[in-house]
Amino acid sequence: MALHQAPPTTSLSGRGRALALLVICAAELLVVLDNTIVNVALPSIGVELQTSMSGLQWVVDAYTLTFAGFLLALGHFGDRYGRCRVMIIGLLGVAALSVVGALSSDLDQVIAARAVMGVFAAAVFPATLAMIITIFTDPREKALAIAAWTAMAGFAIAIGPTAGGYLLEHFSWHSVFWINVPVALVVAVAARVLVPESRAEHVGRFDVVGLVSSLVAITALVWTIIEAPHRGWLSATSLAGYALSAVAIAGFLAWEKRTAAPVLDLTLFANRRFSLPALSIAVGYFSMFGFLFMITQYFQGVREYSPLEFGLHSLPFAVAVGVGAPIATLIAQRFGATAVIVLGLLIVSTGMAIAGQTTVDTPYVGPVLLSMVLMGLGLAVVQGPATDSIMSAVDLDGAGAGSAVNDTTREIGGTLGVAVLGSIVASVYSARVTPLLDAVPSSLMTDGEKGFASETVIAVIEMAKRPTPSLFEQQKAELILAMKSASLEGFQFASYVTVSACLACAVAVAICMPWKPAADSVLAAARTRRR
Repeated sequence: MALHQAPPTTSLSGRGRALALLVICAAELLVVLDNTIVNVALPSIGVELQTSMSGLQWVVDAYTLTFAGFLLALGHFGDRYGRCRVMIIGLLGVAALSVVGALSSDLDQVIAARAVMGVFAAAVFPATLAMIITIFTDPREKALAIAAWTAMAGFAIAIGPTAGGYLLEHFSWHSVFWINVPVALVVAVAARVLVPESRAEHVGRFDVVGLVSSLVAITALVWTIIEAPHRGWLSATSLAGYALSAVAIAGFLAWEKRTAAPVLDLTLFANRRFSLPALSIAVGYFSMFGFLFMITQYFQGVREYSPLEFGLHSLPFAVAVGVGAPIATLIAQRFGATAVIVLGLLIVSTGMAIAGQTTVDTPYVGPVLLSMVLMGLGLAVVQGPATDSIMSAVDLDGAGAGSAVNDTTREIGGTLGVAVLGSIVASVYSARVTPLLDAVPSSLMTDGEKGFASETVIAVIEMAKRPTPSLFEQQKAELILAMKSASLEGFQFASYVTVSACLACAVAVAICMPWKPAADSVLAAARTRRR
């Protein structure tokens, strides 16, 4: 394929830049939506393909694993070979693998399709943010474009359950794959026409060692985090995964310090406007993914909502992200990123503290709705200015690698959020519920049904539907209430961890990150040079 040579980005009209941003955000929407929309289809996939709960989890995790593992490598590829070209290849790959996933007849095929789809998605995501900072050279326009990118990412995560629920109301689970095909093809064509190509002007030798070691390090770490709740956080397998990741990370750092053309400039992390915002994004996504995991259990298990009802009730989160991102970015332009990031982390911790106090009888309109709005608003307030700060710290030649670091911290933070907070919820829930399930006669629940009910409160959906002898109706009602209460008790403990992490990060940012707006510092330096 010939390189897409477009006019220099600075020559694009305002309308041209707006159209390019629209296409870029559409590509981002597709990739992020793929990360969440399939969750709603898991029960249908499980029934049709007759698979276990762990198998269904890998339908989700296979995508996450390869996506996180290949971000840095493919971000570097975009810098070297052309970001628009790499993004278009990624979009076409997502379309092709979506066809494979839709036509799959067994679980292994679905998991394999999702895994390879994650690789192509990793080609799309870093390119989107990297191209934004090459297209929008004015600091204010760039900040607003990044705010739109940020809002789209949060919106896509929250809208996934609604989109998936709607598709499953009208079609089979295959539809969550088929929907990608026309969207990916249209966006790829639009990118070819409307988005200018960009690449690093200066590239050194191809850093094979750096790319391979980063791939091994991130993949091993994310795989271990994903599997730890099932295998045990201190099991031999988990310890081996930690060790492999640590060795690979150490090797990567040692090599990147000595090579003349590193895939990642490690000196960036000495810049507090880069490292601390990256940490804030990781903590923000740790909180958000953990919150979404818990709210899914709450809406489907405690509230017993259908997938579509769950999606509709989660929309305030998406609206809060969409509204908060541009406002936060404008405020950061005036008062600096530090103050806004600290404020965002405090909002997230407040939202999570409220969510942790939810009980079975708590109304939706009230604490539940308020916690969702605060979580969405807090994430937007953190992510917009933090992303702008990260991308302002890298030059245009390293835009793809800088974007990949931003994206990788998000993925690892989110994966840790589900794994750590999910494990806390599962541990508390199982400890409270298992003795009660053991007391249920085998004539009412099989061992398999008891095992599933001891893992997740979502089991109450099937329990409530199943007819029960009138003699045991009261016992079943008490068991269901106990399961719901136990899950919310686990949520409360998990909220303490999240609030602590957010507050600790807020303190670190407040103490260590410069409070003076970066733009003022740059302007002052320019004035000094003119004098």
